[in-house]
Amino acid sequence: MHYDYLVVGAGLYGAVFAERAKAAGKKVLVIEKRNHIAGNVFTDCIEGIHVHRYGAHIFHTNSDAAWEYINRFAKFNDYINSPIANYKGEMYNLPFNMNTFHQMWGVTTPEEAKAKIEEDRQKSIEEFGGDDFVPQNLEQQAVSLVGREIYEKLIKGYTEKQWGRPCNELPSFIIKRLPVRFEYDNNYFNAKYQGIPIGGYTALVERMLEGVEVRLGVDYLANKLTYDELADTIVYTGPIDAYFGYKLGALQYRSVRFEEELLDVADYQHNAVINYTDSETPYTRIIEHKWFEFGKDENGRDIPKTVISKEYSSEWKVGDEPYYPVNDERNQKLYLEYQKLAAEENGVIFGGRLGEYKYYDMDQVILAALEKSPE
Repeated sequence: MHYDYLVVGAGLYGAVFAERAKAAGKKVLVIEKRNHIAGNVFTDCIEGIHVHRYGAHIFHTNSDAAWEYINRFAKFNDYINSPIANYKGEMYNLPFNMNTFHQMWGVTTPEEAKAKIEEDRQKSIEEFGGDDFVPQNLEQQAVSLVGREIYEKLIKGYTEKQWGRPCNELPSFIIKRLPVRFEYDNNYFNAKYQGIPIGGYTALVERMLEGVEVRLGVDYLANKLTYDELADTIVYTGPIDAYFGYKLGALQYRSVRFEEELLDVADYQHNAVINYTDSETPYTRIIEHKWFEFGKDENGRDIPKTVISKEYSSEWKVGDEPYYPVNDERNQKLYLEYQKLAAEENGVIFGGRLGEYKYYDMDQVILAALEKSPE
C-alpha cells in the first residue's frame, strides 16, 4: 500500500500528526523503533500504578487549544505538581516561595523574604565586581538572581548532577530567570490547566492512534530507502543528526538512567517528586508514581504497594537514548547547519524534541504538530 504520510516515531508529536492526518482523510503509516507507542510519555501499569517509564510527565499548559485537543482523548485529574527539595535531610518546598523562605530563614512576610534575598544578592554581586558585572556562567547568573544560600542549597548540586559539569563551567543562559514567588504557593507550574490523564499516557496515545496503522520494532534509518518509497511525505521525529548519518558531527544531549523498584509498602516518600539537591547523592530525584493519581487505583481504592524510580543524569554518546539537548553555542551552531540540510529534503517534515533539537513541554509538542498537520 502507498501512504500519504509515513510518520517515523509514535511519540506525542507523531501521534498528534497521525491523528490529524487520518481525520483529514489521509492514509497514514506510523513506524516506531521501540516496542511500544507513546515515546517518552509511555506509562506501564504495575500493581495498578501507572509508571512513567521515561521520567515524570505532568501535563500543564496555558493554551486553550492544546488543552481542548488533548482532552478529546482522555480525562485528566487535578494533580498539581508540588515537588520538594531534599538538601542533606533539610526539606524545602519548590518552586521558591514563602514556604521555602520560611523553612530556610524563619521569615513570615514577603518583605522579610525580599530583604533577605536582596542582602544575599548584593553581597554576592559585590564579590563579582559590583552592579555593572555581567554574569559569565551559570553560578554567577543564579547567585545574582537569588543569592548564594539558595544557590548552594537548592541549585548547585542538582544542576551539576544534571549537566555533569561544575556550574561555573556552564553557560549563564541555562538559568535566564528563576521563579521566585512571595506567596505561600507550592504549585510549580502555576499553569491555567494541569493534571495527569486518568488511565495513563499510553492509553491516551492509543486513542489518538485508533484506526491508524502502526508498526513497532521498526528501525527507519536501517531501511530508509525502502520506507521512503511507501509515502509521499515523511514525518521524521528522530534525531536530526542521525537522519543525516552524523555527517557534520553528533549533536550533544544529556541522557537519563532510571532505577525502578517495586516496594511492598503503601508509601515511600508521600510525594510524587523529591529532588536531591546535594552533590553527594548520586541521583537527581526520586519519583513515586502512585501519587500522580493520589495513591488510588482506577476504582478509587488505596494501592497497597508502591513503585519508585531513581533518576541518574548521565553523559550521552551515539547509541544512548537522547533526552535533553545541550543548547550551548557550539551545538546550536551545528544544529543550524543540519537545519539547512533539512530544508533541502523535499517531502520530509522534521518535528519534535529530537527532530528540532529543542526541549519541548508536552503542550508545545502538541501545538507544533498541529501547526504542521494537514487540515
